Amino acid sequence: MLPHALCSHIQNAFRARHALISVEHNTQNLGILSILLRSGFITSITRGTTTGPNPASFLSDEEKNQRIWATLKYRDDLPVLHSMELVSKPSKKVFMTPSELRRLCSGRRAGPVSPLGMGEIAVVRTANKEFMWIEAREAVSMKMGGEVVCRAR
Repeated sequence: MLPHALCSHIQNAFRARHALISVEHNTQNLGILSILLRSGFITSITRGTTTGPNPASFLSDEEKNQRIWATLKYRDDLPVLHSMELVSKPSKKVFMTPSELRRLCSGRRAGPVSPLGMGEIAVVRTANKEFMWIEAREAVSMKMGGEVVCRAR
């Protein structure tokens, strides 16, 4: 699943008031969902299969049936995630240096990207294999740049 498909899938699931969603199991989806989990937009993530969230069946099933299940978070019957949009598009990728990411996180415009607001996060894909998918503020603290994939608020 491409980042734009994942963003729209999550946003549509929140709008439809789903409790659980499943996405295909890959490092990109796992990385983005774990950032959303750490930021408090979703309650939990679990590995499973197409039949449901069950870590035991995940290991024994075929690779094509392996899924990541995410529990969506609501507060006072309203979705915690208001919008999730793509920053880098397949036709125009947005790469930022650590200083540009610092400007973005501190509330100033950085190139074509509008500044992050209160409670908003940006997902960055770094070139470093050690930290493939991280939140923009983590990238600033580690002095790393990369591709700004999406943002959520």
